[in-house]
Amino acid sequence: MAGEKQVSTRQWIALFGAMLGAFMAVLDIQITNSSLNDISGAIGSSIDEGSWISTAYLCAEIVAIGISGIMASIFSIRRYLLVSAVGFLVFSLLCAFCSNLGELIACRALQGLFGGALIPLAFNIILVLLPPSKQPVGLAIFGMTAIFGPSIGPSIGGWLTDNWGWQWIFFINLPPGIALITIIWSFLDQDPMHLERIADLDYFGIISMAIGLGSLEYVLEEGNRKDWFGNEIILRFAWIAGIFITLFLIRELTAKKPFLNLRLFRYRTFALSCVIQTALGVGLYGSVFVTPEYLSEVQHYSASEIGSTLIWVGIPQLFILPFVPKLIKVVDIRFVIAFGAMMFSVSCFMNAFLDPDYARPQFVFSNIIRSLGQPLFLIPLLSMATADIPRKEAGSASALFNMMRNMGGSFGIALLSTLITNREHLHSERIGSRVTAEAPLVQQRLDSVGSILLAKGLDPATAARTSLKILNQSIQEQSFLLAFSDAFYVIGAILGASILLLLFIPKPKKLKQAEVG
Repeated sequence: MAGEKQVSTRQWIALFGAMLGAFMAVLDIQITNSSLNDISGAIGSSIDEGSWISTAYLCAEIVAIGISGIMASIFSIRRYLLVSAVGFLVFSLLCAFCSNLGELIACRALQGLFGGALIPLAFNIILVLLPPSKQPVGLAIFGMTAIFGPSIGPSIGGWLTDNWGWQWIFFINLPPGIALITIIWSFLDQDPMHLERIADLDYFGIISMAIGLGSLEYVLEEGNRKDWFGNEIILRFAWIAGIFITLFLIRELTAKKPFLNLRLFRYRTFALSCVIQTALGVGLYGSVFVTPEYLSEVQHYSASEIGSTLIWVGIPQLFILPFVPKLIKVVDIRFVIAFGAMMFSVSCFMNAFLDPDYARPQFVFSNIIRSLGQPLFLIPLLSMATADIPRKEAGSASALFNMMRNMGGSFGIALLSTLITNREHLHSERIGSRVTAEAPLVQQRLDSVGSILLAKGLDPATAARTSLKILNQSIQEQSFLLAFSDAFYVIGAILGASILLLLFIPKPKKLKQAEVG
């Protein structure tokens, strides 16, 4: 368009390089999830202890996202991106050589600290480098990293673990990491540093945010495993999170030079988009959490089998992503978001009626529906949220928007893991109260199973005990089916409710032509 700067081929290449970094960072959030059993066994830790492998990464990543804007403004986007990429790559490789849990937790935390910066920096580059007419294209590419990464993370992790060993889920970062460093070094222009800003840095705000959000992330990740506030450690971290997040909010809203500009929430469209983004985080990470849990617990799938199921959430997105920028030019962007959220929600409701035969073939269709809805949800939301944000505030806007998605994911996983546990107990009690050994139909079933066991040579007492054990297993399996169904229902309800917020967002101005050039 007239009056807009042209984006050179060199700048497009730099942008693609930054997207590669964001994709790696998002991918590594979920890539260990389907391999925790193998990793825990290899380093001699329990499954509960092994959960720290993911928790450490997430805690560090959320802090890195928060400080990314101010760090980029001091050292320049190019320098900070290069340092973050090198650090992420180094600690990815070190993770593969860890021999005990302590080493792996430390390396995963440092990997998350460097990797967390790659996500908002890629988003920041879009807002700074591209004119408004080209931003929808850049946001579509970024959207692919944000939704494609979580979708295929467990797939890649499971396949690598089953075929090459768990170390390869970290080695896999080497080729794209080298490509990222080479591209950014060669094609992204250097901006001047502003080291004088270090003296005015809001250290109190940074420290309070790091302690508050890090503690909150720990509570969310470990709460269900440790009985929430019935556990003294969880209770202490909850108090720490509450105190320091309150101090952080007060500081950033009153400081003359806040490192994270929370005043951006005065823009109604941005504020409501962040709330919708939180709901998207619940759906995005929650569905990728619940599906593998169900396939593992109920269907007893291996890591690679889980991956082959989830891949259907990822692959179809590649075919619809190129058309989204053009679609939001001709259709009210709120309608596109609503349709995408509705499809995502419907796909979850489709999984809310599980039965013992519900496995990979049944998930394929709902996963395809989900994969078509996610790009129509996220990419227009990115465009709408940033439409009115001044370019000088790109760093804070990027940090806040990406933090909301990650926090939504953490809240969602914590909510769903607790829901599954509690609802499984509830359904087990309800079914158990109705299915008693005295009930005629139950007694017939026990007699039938007992006869089969007696025919196989078991003595009457052992056959009776085994029959009861099989009955209890059936009750537990049915309880898990109902609990996982409830979890999918809750995800669908949260996504559906987020559509209502679009009613309070004013009609955006017509988007400018969005074409690569």
